[in-house]
Amino acid sequence: MDERTPVLIGAGQFTYRGDPSISPSPTTLLKIAAERAADGAGIGAHGLAGIDTLAVAGYSVDAGGGRRGMIPRASNPPATLSQMIGAAPRWSAYSEMGGNTPQYLINLLAERIAGGETDLALAAGCEFLGSAMKRLGQGLGFDDWKAVEDETLEPPKRVGDARPGNSPYEGRHGLDRPINIYPLFENALRARDKRSVADHQARMGKLFSGFTAVAAANPEAWFPVRRSAEELVEVSAKNRMIGFPYPKLLNAIMEVDQSAGVLIASVGKARELGVPESQWVYLHGCADAADLWFPLDRQDFHSSPAMRLTGERALEMAGIGLDAIDFIDLYSCFPVAVEVGAEELGLSLDDPRGLTVTGGLPYAGGPGNNYVMHSIAVMLERLRARPGAYGLITGNGWYLTKQSTGIYSTTPPKGPFERQDPAVLQRQIDALPHPDVIEQPQGPASIETYTVVHKREGPFMGIVVGRDANGRRFVANTPSDPAVLAGLEVGEQVGRPGVVSQAGDLNLFTPD
Repeated sequence: MDERTPVLIGAGQFTYRGDPSISPSPTTLLKIAAERAADGAGIGAHGLAGIDTLAVAGYSVDAGGGRRGMIPRASNPPATLSQMIGAAPRWSAYSEMGGNTPQYLINLLAERIAGGETDLALAAGCEFLGSAMKRLGQGLGFDDWKAVEDETLEPPKRVGDARPGNSPYEGRHGLDRPINIYPLFENALRARDKRSVADHQARMGKLFSGFTAVAAANPEAWFPVRRSAEELVEVSAKNRMIGFPYPKLLNAIMEVDQSAGVLIASVGKARELGVPESQWVYLHGCADAADLWFPLDRQDFHSSPAMRLTGERALEMAGIGLDAIDFIDLYSCFPVAVEVGAEELGLSLDDPRGLTVTGGLPYAGGPGNNYVMHSIAVMLERLRARPGAYGLITGNGWYLTKQSTGIYSTTPPKGPFERQDPAVLQRQIDALPHPDVIEQPQGPASIETYTVVHKREGPFMGIVVGRDANGRRFVANTPSDPAVLAGLEVGEQVGRPGVVSQAGDLNLFTPD
């Protein structure tokens, strides 16, 4: 075998459930995961200190302001982590935002190893909003975090696409966060399939009930609780509506304290470190691409060409078909991410292999940009326990935007690792036709998709993506009249006519 072939040699996870006043700092979470990965590889602290490459998934707080800006963390997480584990990597980087990040980093590091730029790399990430928000809410302070988080270092090298996930036009109308945007995809998918609201809620509940069963058996899951389909979709005081049609229990949970890390080496380095070949897991196939960047530019709201093409490319690179896959983990921030991902890959929602190995983001935990690092860690365990099996992992960033796919197995690859330039797939996607977008529509229009955003007190904002009389796409808010908002949640609203006009710098869609 080529000595430059990349191989995963160890992975580690950590979930903190203790007193928030003494919770680990962000870099301490990274350190714990890194040490567990080193133990999993059997190389110990000395081996971990020998990494020559380090990549850290970006913290979600770096994409948000407000109270999150008060949370202390290192100004250069890779540098601070390196100091804590006694490493001096030649190359290190901190990622931009996106749930695809861990798979993207593994793809990138594998390419560096195959190209002779890296021998031993660590990819790690964490989320700490669980304890951090409790500290802020309870006035507990962060003196212990400040003692270990170096906030004086120069900014790190960044990798990944730094573009914001939405345009200013979209953001003005509330399309600026996942809980407001993913419901648009869900409602569009339901309308395309001509399924009633009640039937579709039941379908989502059944899908994610299966995910809770996996989470219940996952010792690192944030919510290791099995729930029925009815419990997940029935709106109650404990399961309030967030963004129609998603009650709270169908939303990814970001306020967790979790970390995960993966060690990847060249075959030559793995042998030098004495890692048994029976513990090696290879990246057989991979791909990265993004759908048309802003949500309003998409071909429609019920598909993802990037999911389809990255899946096809990863399988082609691995030299296998979908029927050869034994374990699957589809990115699962909301039901529609799984539904669209499965459809684009050619999977059934009730595939007997299952669609998650962790339990998914709402139940295993959705640690910011780092969930997929946990998927990879669990997949490593599954594949080591079943030599010769294959595992498929997908990662999704922003709003069904950035997609990264990986295929893994203990079976040695038949040829050298050759990652295709992501620009090849990107050119295909960017050339796809899509509707014209208008920022100040006027006159008769109809609903293409929609959602109603809720606060604890109830519904407060309707968001409509519509088409004007000339077929041009726009986004608008609806009147805040409670009767209008309530009416949007009764029966199918896609296709409903109305009138669009301007109210200051906002578009206003008034249904007929």
